[in-house]
Amino acid sequence: MNNVSKAQTFIGFAMRTGKFRIGANAAATLKRAELVIVCKSASDNTKKEADKLAKKFHCPILETKEKTLEEITHRENAKVMAIADKSLSLAVLSNSDEDFIARN
Repeated sequence: MNNVSKAQTFIGFAMRTGKFRIGANAAATLKRAELVIVCKSASDNTKKEADKLAKKFHCPILETKEKTLEEITHRENAKVMAIADKSLSLAVLSNSDEDFIARN
């Protein structure tokens, strides 16, 4: 059995419903995002882009702790992800203690 946390499960729900974008450029095309997630292995420039997205959308930003965003989403080269659904983003935030670090 896979060891998947609740936060990762809610990210999977967001992917199933299609209320997400992967990549800084794709996330920038959203009208509204409720949560931005950046991978721990992302470069400094990518992390800066994610910070800019979080400021643009006035939303919180999380950074992965142990797993990479590629392992969580099962997508190659996934470094930045934006979730557009408010209830799913709140669910990820409330269960993010063991998998994610809040960035300021």
